[in-house]
Amino acid sequence: MTARSKQQHRIGRIGWLRAAVLGANDGILSTGSLVLGVASAHTTHVNVLVAGVAGLVAGSMSMAAGEYVSVHSQADTEQADLKQERAELKADDKGEHKELADIYVARGLDAALAKQVAQQLMAHDALGAHARDELGLSKSLTARPLQAALASAASFGVGGAMPLVVTALAPQAALISLVFGTSLLFLALLGGLAARVGGASITVGAIRVTFWGALAMAVTAGVGALFGTVA
Repeated sequence: MTARSKQQHRIGRIGWLRAAVLGANDGILSTGSLVLGVASAHTTHVNVLVAGVAGLVAGSMSMAAGEYVSVHSQADTEQADLKQERAELKADDKGEHKELADIYVARGLDAALAKQVAQQLMAHDALGAHARDELGLSKSLTARPLQAALASAASFGVGGAMPLVVTALAPQAALISLVFGTSLLFLALLGGLAARVGGASITVGAIRVTFWGALAMAVTAGVGALFGTVA
């Protein structure tokens, strides 16, 4: 097997990468924002830490449940489409051959070659050919609910633990500035890493995540300070 045939494209990573990046980013941002909001309300260090831990646990479970339900809905839709396609193949095999050949003609093959390709692919795996070329389904992009849920929960926990550790170690007087600064640093590193793995610009990925993270934490801290002053 040649080196070229062993190449793996980045599109195969999209399922777990999306869930992992979303979870870690949300973990850092949610936990960091929660800590900043509570700390800005002039509460005790212990209360800030307890709020952060509670937010991390709740966020991990929420991410897992939400991702599982969302991806499972996608998987249900995929299975329904495959069931329909299986029935169509059984009811009208000739029509399905023509449908597949028409797809290949639209992609640039001449009619005779398209018909030959459709016949050979359907002889090998009719449902697989239609799933791939008619429905746009492939093994690399197949919905995996449990994998997505576990990846989201774990990555949220890892991401949320970062500002939480800073909260536990930081002195009360410098807590807000340290959590804010380190959370932005963590977000920038995560954005850059995600961009690197996905083949995009590292700088753009880092800036994009950092900007929105800074905005979210600033707003949350402002709300906490407002309610702390009112109280």
